[in-house]
Amino acid sequence: MKIAVAGGTGVVGRKVVEEVARAGHEAVVISRSTADLTTGEGLDEALAGCEAVIDVSNGPAWTREEAERFFTSATTHLLDSAERAGVRHLVVLSIVGADEVDLDYYFGKRRQEALVAAGRVPWTVLKATQFFEFAGQVLAQASGPVARVPAMLSQPVATEDVAGRLVELAAGEPRGFVLPIAGPERLRVVDMARQLVARRGDDLRVEEAEGGPAGLATGGLTPRGEYTGGGRTWAEYLDSVGA
Repeated sequence: MKIAVAGGTGVVGRKVVEEVARAGHEAVVISRSTADLTTGEGLDEALAGCEAVIDVSNGPAWTREEAERFFTSATTHLLDSAERAGVRHLVVLSIVGADEVDLDYYFGKRRQEALVAAGRVPWTVLKATQFFEFAGQVLAQASGPVARVPAMLSQPVATEDVAGRLVELAAGEPRGFVLPIAGPERLRVVDMARQLVARRGDDLRVEEAEGGPAGLATGGLTPRGEYTGGGRTWAEYLDSVGA
């Protein structure tokens, strides 16, 4: 089976491409160097002969306006090209709680979900919690000796587990919104960040920021009810991080 991966060079995209190959399929990597989601240039050629598309694309800047503009443009072009190519299944990665917590980026994800659901290409949307890499991404934004991380309760999941589920879904029939995927334990981001700093042996001091959108600190981005559980733990991820 030929599966296109939009955003195939990103954090989760690389794992998806690996999983596509592991499952015995052929991966077509769609990135800024091969096709432009925001203009549609190169998409028709990239999707030629593809039976399924997995969209894990992302953009460079995230005010609400930028996020909505990116996902509106990228999703519209992807849907149009997928329809012309006769793609039988579009699988989109979204975020648990993005429809409830009012972060700027999440308004873009809401727009993406709405366009896919209203589109003419058969679809599946998988919502995931934050990846284990999220703590490191937050720390990377620190510009001094102190890193201030959001007051946030998360149920982080391994990118490998998400990638595996996306490929499994892509090989099957379109299912609309499916059960979300989350890791096996709930953790505060400040604790994850401190453990990661300790593992690296950094001198960075980690503090929890006050305020933030309603619901962020109380589990608004964790699954409610049933979900698909990832098998890898945060401790296993830390063991993979070189000191």
